[in-house]
Amino acid sequence: MLQDIRDNAQSTIAKVIVGLLIISLSIWGMDAIIGGFTGEPEVATVNGQDITEREFLRTVQMESQQRLMQMESPDPSLLNEDQIRQDVLDALIREAVLTQDAESQGLELTDADIDALITQMPQFQVDGQFNRDRFVATVRNVGMGVAEFRESMRKNYVVNQIRAAIAQTGLVAPANAAQLLAIQNQTRDFQVLMLDAASVQDQVEVTGADVEDYYHDNAGQFSQPEQVDAAYISLSQGALAGAIEVSEEELRDYYQQRAEEFAREERRAAHILVEAGDGAQETLKTIQQRLEAGESFAELAEEYSVDTVSAQEGGDLGFAGRGVYDEAFEEALFGLDEGDVSAPVETSFGLHLIKLEEVRRSDVPSFDELRDELRLELASARATERFAEVRAQLADAAYAADDLSGPAEELGLEIRVVEGVSQDGGAAPFDHAGLVRQLFSEDVLEEGYNTELIDVGDNVSVVARVREYHEPRQLALAEVEQEIRSILESKATRDALAARVDELAEQLQQGAATDELDAGQWQVFEDQGRNVGGLSPLVVQEVFSMPRPAEDAPTVGRVVTSNQAAVIVLSGVDEGEVDRDGPEYQQLQGFLVQLEGQREYTAYQQHLRNTAEVERN
Repeated sequence: MLQDIRDNAQSTIAKVIVGLLIISLSIWGMDAIIGGFTGEPEVATVNGQDITEREFLRTVQMESQQRLMQMESPDPSLLNEDQIRQDVLDALIREAVLTQDAESQGLELTDADIDALITQMPQFQVDGQFNRDRFVATVRNVGMGVAEFRESMRKNYVVNQIRAAIAQTGLVAPANAAQLLAIQNQTRDFQVLMLDAASVQDQVEVTGADVEDYYHDNAGQFSQPEQVDAAYISLSQGALAGAIEVSEEELRDYYQQRAEEFAREERRAAHILVEAGDGAQETLKTIQQRLEAGESFAELAEEYSVDTVSAQEGGDLGFAGRGVYDEAFEEALFGLDEGDVSAPVETSFGLHLIKLEEVRRSDVPSFDELRDELRLELASARATERFAEVRAQLADAAYAADDLSGPAEELGLEIRVVEGVSQDGGAAPFDHAGLVRQLFSEDVLEEGYNTELIDVGDNVSVVARVREYHEPRQLALAEVEQEIRSILESKATRDALAARVDELAEQLQQGAATDELDAGQWQVFEDQGRNVGGLSPLVVQEVFSMPRPAEDAPTVGRVVTSNQAAVIVLSGVDEGEVDRDGPEYQQLQGFLVQLEGQREYTAYQQHLRNTAEVERN
């Protein structure tokens, strides 16, 4: 073998390879060779700084998990992976630009700074103290390593410093806030006449010829999209639980195991709450000494407790079971004997002295009373285990089968059919977008395969197949006649209402008074703000959009919908009051300043992004 190596080393091919290596080294240096083997792939470069493929893919995974968590029924098939990748890459580029800007301004955190921030974060604490195990577990749960989390904190903190500094520079002229508040608080005097569809019903007539003309002129509106009739098998944990047999003996054994839980214990507590801080320990010591001297806990609660509500009742908190109070409070309470007072207990509210006033325990319900509940609990617990097993069997069987009859027979499931499923969905379970997308995929629709097993709800999974395909077709006039008639009647009603309010508005503009018009009952509103009741939002919006009336003539407006119309006569506009020292003005001023500051920061971000050199790979 050694001789073969020596022979090959002298070959023409070997000499060519060595020559290429020498050329590469002479032009680009050793990094060109080593980097080709050890360099990490990048997805983009921002001002010479690489965004690595590993970082990109990890962030894509985290973003996908976040979007799944935001779904009411998480379903990976509903995620738009291309959009997620695009959004993540844009975000990483923006983060890189902002981080580089922070570094250029000399903003950075030392390792000691990061340690201090981490140890102060409440999500990493147990009983008010930093807990390394919780920190590591929490970080890993979000898909990050400890080093990655620290680096993320380093970047985000300095970037947020710049954001906060720029956001705080927002300026808004006091006059602008005052003007906006005056407009917001403005009131108006007006009258409204409401007309409904019944008032113009005699003017609405739709003939058969009208329907036919509309059908031919708008034929494209009356086509039925492609549809399929789908067969499916549904597997649910609830159905499995209903089919699971639980023996009488098992139920009685389970009842005995749960008996203690059914005997619920509740404790009546009283407490004296003292605010934490300087002097708190001295106050508690004084209270304890007075208790030892025989003074009443209730009277001391009234005197010292900052929980003013319970203090009026001598500190009494009433009866409560476990899971109600703060963990430290509960632990102390359930460790007391009746009549005892605890040592000081610290919670987020302050420092407590707790007295156990009374203990009561509820009677254990009889076996017969709990039989159905216990059976359901046992069956559900077993169904949870069984569901995962059967789901895997169904997924494998459906994937390998040419139809659904085999998997259905094997697992004792029923095949059901839903007709008329379009790409917009159909009756349940085809109201699930992921299942519909599978149903209209090439493999299922054209090749005749079953869909994958799709989770359409909590512990409900479905596999389906196309039973029959229906091509798009033009609907016959008879099928859509009533729909067209409704469309035309609605349009004719709206036109008639519009003509009527135009007629009334013209008379008012020519000087007629509202009480001179034979049109119905006018509603009168005086000094009304934007929250006026009894009117539709469209009418209120129009009232406050109308120009101010002239001194000698009101402003007339109108609102028309498909089944209702309004004539509006605006007679007066009263400026809203503005108290520049009041909380309403101060809140609005603060909000506008924040809004302006955020706008300036957004513009700053955009400037950095526009001037950055970005290469996407």
